[in-house]
Amino acid sequence: MTEPTKIEPLDFAALLCSRVCHDIISPVGAIINGLEVLDEEDNDEMKAFAFDLIRKSAKTASAKLQFARLAFGAAGSAGAEVDLGDAETVAKRYMEGEKADLVWEAERRLMPKNQVKLMLNLLLVSLHAVPRGGKIVVRTEGPMPQPAQIIEATGPSSRIPPRVLDLINGEIADGLDAHAIQPYYAGTLAREAGLVVTIRKDEETVIIEARPQSEG
Repeated sequence: MTEPTKIEPLDFAALLCSRVCHDIISPVGAIINGLEVLDEEDNDEMKAFAFDLIRKSAKTASAKLQFARLAFGAAGSAGAEVDLGDAETVAKRYMEGEKADLVWEAERRLMPKNQVKLMLNLLLVSLHAVPRGGKIVVRTEGPMPQPAQIIEATGPSSRIPPRVLDLINGEIADGLDAHAIQPYYAGTLAREAGLVVTIRKDEETVIIEARPQSEG
């Protein structure tokens, strides 16, 4: 494997911020649209529609922000551990707005924060493996402090997302943008945690694994 390509810290931070904003801007825009309808319409049905739009969009924005805080944010001080139960909660709320159904089978326990952040980022990667929806199963296996992470995405037209493994491995010959930074970040987390990510396809299932380097 080639040495991962390094990018400037300021560029890294800017691209991650762009990624988070990309997720949040749609529901926030819908809230604004709903408020404009309330300001301009006297029709009760339209007002009811606007209130429903605002309510659903606010719930979606909150879910995405909570997910981003754990998946991309500090989530505690250096060396902190994170409860997988918290990760399950934010993941399930995030997935309510996605086409795929989430089955969370990872045992509840405390794990190093970068391993938890990696799990959530690999969940995001798995969503691109089933663009038409399906089922995503998240589980862990093996002992602490480095249990293996396994995510299986099953659905029609499942695929290994283009460039994703290269980006996870830190290969950015084709450049980085707000979309590509997320799998690149996942790879950075994996290396920091001493885990190696592999991706393979078995019929309609794309299997993403992060295992300790000693198993490689």
